[in-house]
Amino acid sequence: MAATKVFAARLAGLVVLGPDGESIGRIRDLVMSVRYDLQQPRVLGLLLELPTRRRIFVPMLRVTSIEPGAVTLNTGSISVRRFEQRPGEMLAIAQIIDSTVQVHDPELPELEGTDVVVTDLGLEQTRTRDWLIARVAVRERRRFGSAFRRRGAVHVVSWSNVRGLTQTELNLPGQDVTLLLEQFEGMRAADVAHLLRDLPEKRRIDVVRALDDERLADVVQELPENDQMQLLEQLGTERAADLLEAMDPDDAADLLGELPRGEAESLLALMHPEESEPVRRLLEHAPYTAGGLMTPSPVILNASTTVAEALARVRDPDLTPALASMVFVVRPPTSTPTGRYLGCVHIQQLLREPPAHLVGAFVDTDLTPLRPDASLTAVTRYFATYNLVCGAVVDSENHLLGAVSVDDLLDHLLPEDWREQDVHEDAGLAGPVGAQQHPGGSR
Repeated sequence: MAATKVFAARLAGLVVLGPDGESIGRIRDLVMSVRYDLQQPRVLGLLLELPTRRRIFVPMLRVTSIEPGAVTLNTGSISVRRFEQRPGEMLAIAQIIDSTVQVHDPELPELEGTDVVVTDLGLEQTRTRDWLIARVAVRERRRFGSAFRRRGAVHVVSWSNVRGLTQTELNLPGQDVTLLLEQFEGMRAADVAHLLRDLPEKRRIDVVRALDDERLADVVQELPENDQMQLLEQLGTERAADLLEAMDPDDAADLLGELPRGEAESLLALMHPEESEPVRRLLEHAPYTAGGLMTPSPVILNASTTVAEALARVRDPDLTPALASMVFVVRPPTSTPTGRYLGCVHIQQLLREPPAHLVGAFVDTDLTPLRPDASLTAVTRYFATYNLVCGAVVDSENHLLGAVSVDDLLDHLLPEDWREQDVHEDAGLAGPVGAQQHPGGSR
């Protein structure tokens, strides 16, 4: 039986079906109208994520039924125009849930004058088929006992008895983002970056501040340059320096290279010397050269390393597939800039050799390495000529400085706004059955 009363958080992630049972996408949020009085706000529609990762708006009037396992629409033909939040709209999960509010309910005097956290929103369908936000589930702040912290009690109250849910109040700092972070669990950093850009600015900042440095670094590296710069400014110098330490040195150098020299130097001074030194070396090279593109941390071995040890190194999950495709053999020291560069060994070669053999026996000395001043065009031609996804960069004295990987190369070959495009759509991935773009007009 179709529900007429549901909670917003339980809708998140539900499959949305067309009238014939075809899967269209999944619910990621609810779009609500903003009210400046105490009247119940109307739910305007669903924020639906298609298989292409595009997020679109589906009006609530298209919803035929809401059941425990799925939401069904009365049509399979929907507009796939990308969702853009309008003035006068709020997102239930992204903006309301996890926010701090106050409750003024005569039946709950114990909550009077205290801050509580919104944990869910209760929707009810009216006789006219409209859906309203009628109830708000709130949780008391954790209480401290003599020996442990107790989870606060949950209360469900009328929307009219809640204060603090206007746009102005929701834009105040310090709101929680627990539910949003749960949605990002298990997602690739590039997809999180794409979704982060779709959030309202204030919530985006809240999420960024809540992420740990390692996760944030992975996400920031997938953002367009302008968004990276803006985010760095909003973090403050101390956290910005921590973020730069967690980023890959080449990405950190690219970001610092866009800042005024004084600001970049201030951030470098706050970084740990072991983290700032490789970034400083990269900043010595022009951006669109092999030296500016390279990472100083490829897989570097000496000739006496066994094949088994080499394979163990390339199994590191933090390595990109490109960097794991090749190991570089040098004389000690093995930290960049290294001792004399001897050559490279391809991963396919290692897989064919006995584990106890030494990598020095299989070094490819015929592949000429790149020089740090090689242009972007020259590096591209080099990769195409030798069918490579990774290449060594050495200085005039034949010391290994780092390696350029194909992902670094593509990052600079693509148009500047390439990160703003939807990769799933560009790749031609299949969309939902029956979904179509309606010409003109608005949602």
